[in-house]
Amino acid sequence: MSNYSHRKVTSTVKFTDVNGKPLANEKLTIKQKKGSVKFGCSGFETLQVVSGELKGEEKTKAEARVERMVEIFDLITLPFYWGRYEPVEGKHDTERTINAAKWLIERGCTVKGHPLCWHTVCADWLMEYSDEVILKKQLERINRDVTRFKGVIDIWDVINEVVIMPVFDRYDNAVTRICKREGQVGLVKKVFDEARKSNPESVLLINDFDMSTDYSDLITKLLDAGVCIDVIGLQSHMHQGVWHEEKTLEVLDRFSKFGLPLHFTEINMVSGDLMPPHIVDLNDFVPDIWHTTPEGEARQAEDLVSFYKHLYNCPKVEAVTYWSFTDGGWLNAPAGLITKDARKKPSYDALYNLIHKEWLTPEFQITTDSNGFAEISGFKGTYTGAYTGGEMEFVLC
Repeated sequence: MSNYSHRKVTSTVKFTDVNGKPLANEKLTIKQKKGSVKFGCSGFETLQVVSGELKGEEKTKAEARVERMVEIFDLITLPFYWGRYEPVEGKHDTERTINAAKWLIERGCTVKGHPLCWHTVCADWLMEYSDEVILKKQLERINRDVTRFKGVIDIWDVINEVVIMPVFDRYDNAVTRICKREGQVGLVKKVFDEARKSNPESVLLINDFDMSTDYSDLITKLLDAGVCIDVIGLQSHMHQGVWHEEKTLEVLDRFSKFGLPLHFTEINMVSGDLMPPHIVDLNDFVPDIWHTTPEGEARQAEDLVSFYKHLYNCPKVEAVTYWSFTDGGWLNAPAGLITKDARKKPSYDALYNLIHKEWLTPEFQITTDSNGFAEISGFKGTYTGAYTGGEMEFVLC
């Protein structure tokens, strides 16, 4: 495995006090706060915790789980599934969502919205409209939410799972209808253009679970059509076992060739029995009880470390999001890093050690020269330099 030299840098830094005066011949303690790669998870439960809607033991446990979350992660995804965010036309979940986002920001997190356009969990009330009106309302929805959350949420999964979108046939829905009408490239261009217009400073992702060449071929078509994609989102729900090394490296190589940043947006690994290999659509396997086990937890931790190291070793990976922070989330799977009573699994501690210890520069001391300069070597990211009487923050990049 690499020594991650591409994640490190040596730079000369000028240290000054709060008035801008050089800190000449000053001894400073240098400590890294964050790395250049963002590590995160889905944080949907934050909405319930911040809104105060939970009571008693349920409230206590939920608060403990969310506190565990912000101890380890600094990129949190909040839900914007249209059918839940606006179950009745004109009645939005704006207040809860924006309050949760601000609560997370106060704790040093960056917040991402997921997703603005998706055929699943779509708003049923759209079905009463014509395709032309559905498209108009879809674009209005994007403009409304991206504009409303500007400065609070500036990272968006603009459109989700486009590869399957026009042929999705499990049930009729408004977005598949307009995807068939506009075509994949046509719809993606329209929703990206609307999001960009609504917030030119936002970071806009396309996101998919299909890691076949269908997805990479689609991205080629989109870029050729002038769609301004900022980041390629790659899902990796591994309920049937972790990707083998060859697949991981092939996916990283194939999507890195676009030259765009990569975000692994949805990572799952179960800590119980694996989902049977004959299941094609993961949604078809939802047992009433799916226990975590000691053996499964050990496997999950080992697989998680190996997978994250491969991702961190890829220069194009700029963010990694674990999807089910707590057991019993998507598909009722024991895929969390903690249990429902907030017990940390070995995977939590293993990932914490990677993010906050192995991939951060250890604290050290330096002495500046007569002009306040010092050479600093370490992992790219945000640092503090503490000196007698104060502290300054700087970035190595």
